[in-house]
Amino acid sequence: MKKIILTLFLSAFFTVSFSQEKSKKISIDFNNTDLKTAIESIEKVSGYKFYFDENWFKKETVLITKTYSNISINEILDSLFEKTALNYFITENKIILTQNSTIHSSLPDDYFGAKNPEPNKVTVTPLFHQQYDTVAQKNNAAGILYIGKEKKGGELKSYTISGYIKNRKTKNSLSNATIKVRGKNSSTVTNNEGYYKVIVPFGLNYIDVELVNHKKTTETIMVYDDGKLDISLDETFNELDEVVIKKSANKNVKDVIAGVSTIDVEKIKNIPLVLGERDIFRVATTLPGIKTTGEGSAGFNVRGGKDDQNLILLDNAVLYNTSHFLGFFSAVNPYTTSKVDIYKGSIPARFGGRLSSVFDISSKNGNPEKFSGEGGIGSVTSNLTIGTPIIKNKASILAGFRTTYSEWILKRLKDESLKNSEAAFFDGIVKYNHKITKNNNVEATLYYSKDRFSISSDSVYKYSNALVSLKWNHAFNEKSKADFIFTNSEYKFNIDYDNGTPNSFDYGYKLNETQFIANGNYAPNSKHAFNYGLSSKLYNIAPGYLNPKDPASKIIPVKIEDEKALESAVYLADNYNITEKILVNLGLRYSTYSALGESTQRIYEPNSPVNDNTVADIKYYKKNEVVKTYGGFEPRIALRYLFTDDFSVKASFDKTYQYIHLLTNNTTQSPTDAWKLSDLNIAPQKAQQYSLGFYKNLYDDELELSLEGYYKKSANLLDYKVGSDLMLNENPETQLLQGEGKAYGIEFLIKKNIGKLNGWLGYTYSRTFIRLPSQFNEEKVNNGNYFPTNFDKPHEVSAVLNYKFTKRYSLSSNFVYQSGRPITFPIGSYMYNGMEYTLYSDRNKFRIPDYYRLDIGFNIEGNHKIKKLSHSFWNISIYNVLGRNNPYSIFFITTNGQVKAYKTSIFSVPIPTITYNIKF
Repeated sequence: MKKIILTLFLSAFFTVSFSQEKSKKISIDFNNTDLKTAIESIEKVSGYKFYFDENWFKKETVLITKTYSNISINEILDSLFEKTALNYFITENKIILTQNSTIHSSLPDDYFGAKNPEPNKVTVTPLFHQQYDTVAQKNNAAGILYIGKEKKGGELKSYTISGYIKNRKTKNSLSNATIKVRGKNSSTVTNNEGYYKVIVPFGLNYIDVELVNHKKTTETIMVYDDGKLDISLDETFNELDEVVIKKSANKNVKDVIAGVSTIDVEKIKNIPLVLGERDIFRVATTLPGIKTTGEGSAGFNVRGGKDDQNLILLDNAVLYNTSHFLGFFSAVNPYTTSKVDIYKGSIPARFGGRLSSVFDISSKNGNPEKFSGEGGIGSVTSNLTIGTPIIKNKASILAGFRTTYSEWILKRLKDESLKNSEAAFFDGIVKYNHKITKNNNVEATLYYSKDRFSISSDSVYKYSNALVSLKWNHAFNEKSKADFIFTNSEYKFNIDYDNGTPNSFDYGYKLNETQFIANGNYAPNSKHAFNYGLSSKLYNIAPGYLNPKDPASKIIPVKIEDEKALESAVYLADNYNITEKILVNLGLRYSTYSALGESTQRIYEPNSPVNDNTVADIKYYKKNEVVKTYGGFEPRIALRYLFTDDFSVKASFDKTYQYIHLLTNNTTQSPTDAWKLSDLNIAPQKAQQYSLGFYKNLYDDELELSLEGYYKKSANLLDYKVGSDLMLNENPETQLLQGEGKAYGIEFLIKKNIGKLNGWLGYTYSRTFIRLPSQFNEEKVNNGNYFPTNFDKPHEVSAVLNYKFTKRYSLSSNFVYQSGRPITFPIGSYMYNGMEYTLYSDRNKFRIPDYYRLDIGFNIEGNHKIKKLSHSFWNISIYNVLGRNNPYSIFFITTNGQVKAYKTSIFSVPIPTITYNIKF
């Protein structure tokens, strides 16, 4: 009790003293005076004695030019210290300076218990508040970082801290770093520029920062206001051998977007794949909801979508053909790829133009500090990637090249048919990155790939991808940023047929698109994060030509009329934190599409089948004249409810439009398939998807569980008539059908991120149907009823597991099981006009046998010493270790009046491979 009375007495004394001193007024003039000199001048004219630490002024650059006339000492000090971290306390003729914190002259109002505290006010102590945004000042003695300074007034319960996470050595920004406020339900992850923003309670806090391959760091901060805090991390190499690494804290649970997966390309090196090659798309197909039609097939199907309904982006530019070697290898070099984000559930509003999924692929940046590289030698391919600074710590360049020596191998085989065949590819990428200023960064990417193969000695097939991407990232301030992107993509193929006769010909196709994108991000507060932007894309397609090689040839030259169209969109989205438990992403996208001339369009008779006999009129359109306009709203809504820190439920709804179609009547995507734009007779595809998912983490995020369900309805899906011929067809609409689709499924995934045994196990049950109804028999399939698509596989199980014996030695396995895909069988024969014809079942009524395969691999890493010239990695793997003769397709041959079925397979025996990689 005596202590309390004494405290109250001293408090009253200081209050009176403070009031008396406050009334004193002085006059003083400063002319380009530094702060320490200004304080010494005040001492001389006022009679006050200042107490402070001179070290506080060593880095102080504030110069004062101002006249103060007959004003109180408090007003002068408030003015001088406004832009600094200094506070002051006056008692008698003494002025005590403090840094960031302040000396209190009275007991807190709630010292003996709070009475009716105001909402959103801190009631444990009267703090001093001022909107002060500056880099944190370090208190070396206590090891505490102070953000803002105390200023008398009511304080908010929490503040927003933002900044950048960088590599201490290279100064590179670090994406996907986890920032967590210890003991609080507040965390975030850095974006691609290494920027973060997190809500922090006022007062003393501990900030934990984690990122794979970097040492965990903890910052102790005293928070008085909104502020900025940049943190540097040190690299470590003791986790290079992880297949699946520990992700950001509860990211899979707390993010609002459902059905999204991220592939860290560095971590897939242990997974045994065909011919020992890393392949981001083959790894993607081990995830629930992503399938292929068969072994070695190009393209993939996501949640019941066709292979043309996937938007593949390489540094924001569209990649139209994703495969080499007829589907055995990815067209994207994994050694130059940083990561892949796959959106298959809720697609963010900034993406458009496809119905099923988005593969957002980011390539690596060059090393801005020193020359470095990575290379590999495999059974069929070799690659080399190098990175080097152009301007140290500011600008860098990365170049990667990959090629195959399969032709060299084929020439040495005894089989004459293989000896005379050709099969080769190469791809190359160059990326330049330049951090011009703190707020301006530019990136440029060039990519080119080419395939060449010949199954017979007289035909050579060639196809290529080329793209360029330019990106300027500008930060207006910490709350507002924007990206301005220009891209150009080109895909073309060619068939060179030369059999030494006048029937030789050259056949080709080309697609080119040019796009401009502007994306903006604005985060006004901790509740809202807005994304907005617009895009415009110009398509130019040369649908095909056929030119005879010999002037005496009887082949008539063919040139299909060019196609042209403009597709544009505008979008706005808000990531809205309604409460700590409820997070909503509201997105609205509006897209519009115009088919442009020059063009010749048929108009068919109403209520008649679309064929050459029902043409009512032919209309001609001039250059750039609008032929047909389509468009519509594409709302995207995603909701997350957080039951606990490690358990959430997510729901979403997406509506999407697609204005470009792939013309094919093959089971799987072929390099010679052509893309077709929507026009007067072919409408754009549309889809609506509903999804619901539950996400749970166990054992401190070591184990991730997810269960997702979806239902999707589609319209205007493109299919083909029986016996259709799409090659060099001037009027493809006469061979095509457009119908309705529906798909639904449940996806289960369990993933173990760390430990000796790690990897994932996935199961998918899904069904995919299409309906092609019509009042005309020639346009009707299966009587207009729903029937399974070519890629309908109800059951799929995939398991990717890795067991580490030591840090250097590990054993990996990859197991896949799939239901057999649908197929159409001949079921009999009939006579017509004296000719016998084969009678087929309803389309896709039967199925080929189920598919399963086991691959194993043994991995040997070099020692993990940091000070080494290079680090090596060996992978010895066996593909299809069980020698399973999995059927790829079934074909039928009539022999002696009997129809016999035969199956084809790609790899019916175990395929051993050995791969060596080196990083320097």
